[in-house]
Amino acid sequence: MCGICCVISLSAYAPGNGILKEDILNNLKKRGPDRSQQLEKTVFHLPYWCLFSGHVLHLRGPMTPQPLEDSGNVFLWNGEVFSGISVGMEENDTQVIFHRLCSCNSDSDFLTVLSSIQGPWSFIFYQASTHCLWFGRDYFGRRSLLWQFSKESDSVLVLSSVSAASHNLWLEVPASGIFQMNLQDCVAHKSITLMLHPWRFPPKQNEVGDVVPGDLSMISKSLPAYVSLVINTSTSLIAPVVPLNMEIPDITVESQLFNFPSTVADVEVLQKFIAEHHRKERVHQFIDVLSRAIKKRVLCLMRNSDPIQGEISDKDLKKSYIAILYSGGIDSTIIAALADRYVPLEEPIDLLNVAFEVTCQGNQNGSIKKCSKGKKQFPPHQECLNVKNTATSGSSSFNAPDRITGKAGLEELKAINPSRTWNFVEINVTLEDLKAMRVKHIRHLIYPLDTVLDDSIGCAVWFASRGEGLLTNQGAVRPYKSPAKIVLTGIGADEQLAGYSRHRVCFKKNGFEGLTEELRMELNRISSRNLGRDDRVIGDHGKEAR
Repeated sequence: MCGICCVISLSAYAPGNGILKEDILNNLKKRGPDRSQQLEKTVFHLPYWCLFSGHVLHLRGPMTPQPLEDSGNVFLWNGEVFSGISVGMEENDTQVIFHRLCSCNSDSDFLTVLSSIQGPWSFIFYQASTHCLWFGRDYFGRRSLLWQFSKESDSVLVLSSVSAASHNLWLEVPASGIFQMNLQDCVAHKSITLMLHPWRFPPKQNEVGDVVPGDLSMISKSLPAYVSLVINTSTSLIAPVVPLNMEIPDITVESQLFNFPSTVADVEVLQKFIAEHHRKERVHQFIDVLSRAIKKRVLCLMRNSDPIQGEISDKDLKKSYIAILYSGGIDSTIIAALADRYVPLEEPIDLLNVAFEVTCQGNQNGSIKKCSKGKKQFPPHQECLNVKNTATSGSSSFNAPDRITGKAGLEELKAINPSRTWNFVEINVTLEDLKAMRVKHIRHLIYPLDTVLDDSIGCAVWFASRGEGLLTNQGAVRPYKSPAKIVLTGIGADEQLAGYSRHRVCFKKNGFEGLTEELRMELNRISSRNLGRDDRVIGDHGKEAR
């Protein structure tokens, strides 16, 4: 995880308006607290100027300050390589990707390298030989990257992981592909032109893969009139996924099983459903895929790398490296159970469970699971709350649904592995804290998203991922702050597995055809609806969302 930023000016000198203001720098440093530095780039015979600002959260391999520079090339990277390109346990993925990109001899080579990366990322790369600036986000948009254009000053483009309170003209860089800006041409024509290399699905046999569906015309409409967009229809940027399978299965058995009056399938119905051999085989395949994904995400980080000062007991050495946004619901509990398979047994796992103060009947808190799943349950409003100065464990003011299910889920996890230390962190948020942080900071992290639901999710995830709460151990309650830099989240599960209540309505109304089309639409827009926002919110604590 890093905070990355770039300022481009079609002038030989730095802009006079101080575009990279202190509040943006502060937000970037929160994302990357371990090392910060900046680099200016000018070309004596061409009137353009660039500033690159990198802020590193050190998680893998040797400490690698950003931006990286070699032979005039400059690289900013905010991502993780989990597969696709080999990264050794002792290597830093930023250095590996930079070396690969610097060795590219053509645009096609460059895009092929990016196509090979499996994992979340956003990047900015200045290619000295071609005077080109490349930037973009991964296929699903799991890392934030914002852009801002300006015509009134010398600064024409600013890219940043996060914005700030003093600026309100930012938009998310679309995750539709990789953008290329030829600075030499922009200077010559005194205008801004971007080239988009859109994602293509993997080709079938000798056929050329189709461009991933999406309204690319909407990108042009979102840009200022003085910015031109050219779409390269012959792109070699290959998406990391195949097209969604739109084939409709044999629905006879499914229709019978799903034709029950209750809104939730009971255990007997589910057992009947997976009794058939083919279906049971698919279940095990899914668990295997999810398990391998979680294994990579809990093992790809440095452990025991912090200096130890003073006399510390063996018990104190047992530090948590992995935390989970934990509601006790099915998504977070499965993630916790699978993480338990691979996290070293002597290492605690932090379960971050948030509750907003509630005193009136029926107004439930905006919880991790419910908020992140888009259900209309928001952080409490003032008229339904009674502000207290204390937030003690077990207080009825914080006995919200996810606190109840969280504790029930904790007991299940203890039964699965009683040898594991499960740190159930009760994060109790008073109205006073909620109001203060929402106005002061959280709403600026959510931006440019600004709906009530974005506010609800953002507040819940921000307080939870901060990891400050209470631990109860053998009846004793003590304050606790999670030291884990990795935060696992189940965001996206509903969009892949039809988990929203509206999916059931869609299925009953339009069958598998309508349901599959709904899922395709939701997966296509998940980068702009969820993932960039959550990356900005979680990254604000110097932690990485996985």
